[in-house]
Amino acid sequence: MVEIAQLLTPQNVVAQLRAPAKRQALQELARRAAAAIGVPERRVYEVLNERERLGSTGIGRGVAIPHGKLAELTRPFGLFARLERPIAFDSIDGLPVDLVFVLLAPSDAGADHLTALSRVSRLLREAATCEKLRGADNADALYALLTTRTESHAA
Repeated sequence: MVEIAQLLTPQNVVAQLRAPAKRQALQELARRAAAAIGVPERRVYEVLNERERLGSTGIGRGVAIPHGKLAELTRPFGLFARLERPIAFDSIDGLPVDLVFVLLAPSDAGADHLTALSRVSRLLREAATCEKLRGADNADALYALLTTRTESHAA
């Protein structure tokens, strides 16, 4: 079972991401992810944007999980951001998004990518967890909320 702490480091949690719209949010998230994984920013953005063209990764209730695969990666990578203001994201419920978890996986990840995606999705579908994330005031608090409750999320 993939745990959030295996995907995410405290350095890859952003407490106040400023982005006026979906495109700028994806660009800023791609910039930050690229810096962390050593892959060109444009490449990360293209992978995330390509997935969005297939259908929005806005899963509802203010949450989006942009994701994709990169041949350059050797293990799954996560980046979490709470947006300064909710933005339109073409979510399935039509609500704006303010919690975003970017998930990138190696091209050959197969089931590992789906397992990680399922794990993140399950965590962020919990209303109580999202409420706490929206109330946290810094990146360390967000990281703790995302990673310390894993025992209760067993499949």
